[in-house]
Amino acid sequence: MRSSTPWLFACLAGASIAQPALAHVTLETRQAPADSYHKAVLNVPHGCKESPTVRIRVRIPEGVTSVKPQPKPGWQLAITRVRLAKPVDAGHGNLISETVSEVSWSGGPLADEHFDEFRIVMKLPDRPGTTLYFPVVQDCREGVQRWIEIPDKGRPAGELKEPAPALTLTPKP
Repeated sequence: MRSSTPWLFACLAGASIAQPALAHVTLETRQAPADSYHKAVLNVPHGCKESPTVRIRVRIPEGVTSVKPQPKPGWQLAITRVRLAKPVDAGHGNLISETVSEVSWSGGPLADEHFDEFRIVMKLPDRPGTTLYFPVVQDCREGVQRWIEIPDKGRPAGELKEPAPALTLTPKP
C-alpha cells in the first residue's frame, strides 16, 4: 500500500489545484481555430453564496459575428445588437451591418447546488494568437458575481479574483 501513497498525494494535490476553477464561470473549450465557427459552452457551476442564479449575461467580444445563442427551457433569451461601423463579409457573399454585443438568459432559477451550461454558436475573427474575453455577469436572487476581470500585461490571469471566461484563437488547421 505504501507504493500508492505518492500517487494518492499527487491526485489530491491535483484536485486541490483544480478546485478553484470550478468556482468560476468558464468556457468548456478554451481554444478554437481562428476564422471558424465555434460552439462556446459557458459552464455555470454554482449560484452566489448559496443563492440561486436567475440571470446570466455575457458580453460578446469585438470581431465575433454570426452569434446564435441556444434557448433554454424555463429561461427567457434576450439578444442585444449593435451596428457595425463598417459592414463585414459574413461569408457566402453576405454582408452584415450589425452584430450581437450581449446575450442574456433570465428565469431559471438555477439552484446553487446545481450546475448548468449556456451555449452560443459564433463566427470567430481571423486573429490567431489572440485571446478573446467573454465577461459574464451572474445575477442571483441575492447577490451578483461579476466574472469580468481581464488580465493586463503586468497582472497574470491566475491573480484575478473574478476572471472573465477566455478563448484563445489558434492557427487555422
